[in-house]
Amino acid sequence: MTDEPDRPLGPALRRGWKRRCPNCGSGPLLKGYLKVRDTCPVCGEDLHHHRADDGPAYLTILIVGHVLAPLILWVYGVWRPEPLVTITIFSVGVVALSLYLLPRLKGVIVGVQWAKRMHGFGRPPG
Repeated sequence: MTDEPDRPLGPALRRGWKRRCPNCGSGPLLKGYLKVRDTCPVCGEDLHHHRADDGPAYLTILIVGHVLAPLILWVYGVWRPEPLVTITIFSVGVVALSLYLLPRLKGVIVGVQWAKRMHGFGRPPG
């Protein structure tokens, strides 16, 4: 642990959501769909310390389930569509929303870890 104070959390969260470096906000955070870069190509911030692990997947499942489950119940209660139509439409919705949220939530988790100086983000270089 370090005695240094936490970095500003709000900007780190916004930059992570945009999939940008939590330090400068300019450099890309990800090198592909979910692979976090080792360092920021713009400011040189070390990013390899992150420990996002299963957090983004868990949050994605949590959010998608809480958004789409009530929607499915409401649609079925109001219109009573055929089961095959319901499955088809909501399967596409689940996949699309999951693919949209997953890299953004990974960026948010890396941003939180950077702001709170977790997992080596607080160590001085060298």
